[in-house]
Amino acid sequence: MDIRKIGKTPLAVTQFGFGGAAIGGLYRECTREAAMETLQTAWDAGLRYFDTAPFYGFGLSERRTGDFLRSKPRETYVLSTKVGRLLRPVPEDQVPDYSYFNPLPFTVDYDYTYDGIMRSFEFSYARLGLNQIDILYVHDIGAYTHGAEKNAVYQRQLLDSGMKALEDLKSSGAISAYGLGVNEVEVCLDVIARHPIDCILLAGRYSLLDRSAERGLLEVCRKQQISLVIGGVFNSGILATGPVPGANFDYGPASDDILARVRAMQAIAEANSIPLAAAAMQFPLREPVVANVLIGTAKPSSLTRNMELLKVDVPDAAYSAFEPFTIQ
Repeated sequence: MDIRKIGKTPLAVTQFGFGGAAIGGLYRECTREAAMETLQTAWDAGLRYFDTAPFYGFGLSERRTGDFLRSKPRETYVLSTKVGRLLRPVPEDQVPDYSYFNPLPFTVDYDYTYDGIMRSFEFSYARLGLNQIDILYVHDIGAYTHGAEKNAVYQRQLLDSGMKALEDLKSSGAISAYGLGVNEVEVCLDVIARHPIDCILLAGRYSLLDRSAERGLLEVCRKQQISLVIGGVFNSGILATGPVPGANFDYGPASDDILARVRAMQAIAEANSIPLAAAAMQFPLREPVVANVLIGTAKPSSLTRNMELLKVDVPDAAYSAFEPFTIQ
């Protein structure tokens, strides 16, 4: 599998990687056995970049990812996790519902300060059971998650002291790169304007359907050599399922407008004798600033099916035909 560099760093990742939310039980239960089998399937398919986070199953994804990678030669893979949330133990009846099935018995506290980021980093070492983390992403900073009022507080924490923690970790060699792991473009532009970063894990905003990243972010990333890692290439499922009843977009039911857009895209895909999902998987890597596309699943069969989509030849003419139906 081809590799691409992360920003200006020496770090390089395979063009496709494994996203660890689903093995933390996102939306449906995932047993340990299923998680390990899925991770092994990803490894056998050539994926060597693995992304996880404390939030995924409240530590469950990090534990499973670390358990799997512990037997692999350290120089053969790249690992990222996230900061910005601290886990705090609570009684089982007080575990919050963030759509994770059978999470570990914790709640989450947001903390983007210097001390909060350092504590989160150390806790991730313990959950992973590993002694090296390559990339740290600041998780879910921005109004999309917090609303404008709360985000003003959290973003000030990050800019006043949190970024200094990331700088210190990188300069000491504890990590090789750092950036943002978010679902919105605006906060990326805000942070980049005030502080240099290496990479952005951007979910759902540079896809076949949603091209929001083209509103300024791609140009800035090109100029500053900031790499993009793309999550959510199916936009919560609709680009994989098509515009079927109950299709989801952006973590909720798709609107009539979205269904109509995807219906038009589906017709274009059928006219070109290609699966719409294949075009969705391959689209982001047409942009050189994109270093990686994450595949998130808890089923070996789903991962294998997605990897088969990479073998489909998607003509340039199809991508041009999709464009009028995208969200800009």
